Amino acid sequence: VAFVVCRSLEGLKTFSYLEELILDNNLLGNDLLLPRLPHLHTLTLNKNQISFQRNTCKILLDHLAEVVPSLQYLSLLGNIACPNELVCKEKDEDDYQRYRYFVLHKLTSLKFLDTRKVTRREREEALIRGAFMKVVKPK
Repeated sequence: VAFVVCRSLEGLKTFSYLEELILDNNLLGNDLLLPRLPHLHTLTLNKNQISFQRNTCKILLDHLAEVVPSLQYLSLLGNIACPNELVCKEKDEDDYQRYRYFVLHKLTSLKFLDTRKVTRREREEALIRGAFMKVVKPK
């Protein structure tokens, strides 16, 4: 087990059998690029700078789907991309659920997202409507 606070993920590719990676509080953004980590099942990116600006979050999620195919647990709490009514008064549970559908549409192997288990109903909804859920509700 190694604990590193970093701004660069250079050298991570040497840990190809890595199973868990905690990158909380590292100022990482949507331009995050991980090497292929086929055994990684847990990734936490809490309290970074990941947002839904333009298409960049979609690109990040597509990248994660490609380079961490075994990913089962992802946490994005504390990022702008993860709407949370405790952090932002304008956000509510519906915003959070739309975010979940969008992430689950992109990362179909997830069993847990943030602190909640992925339900069968959520997975079904994500397949049907997930691609359209990144759209913010009108004010």
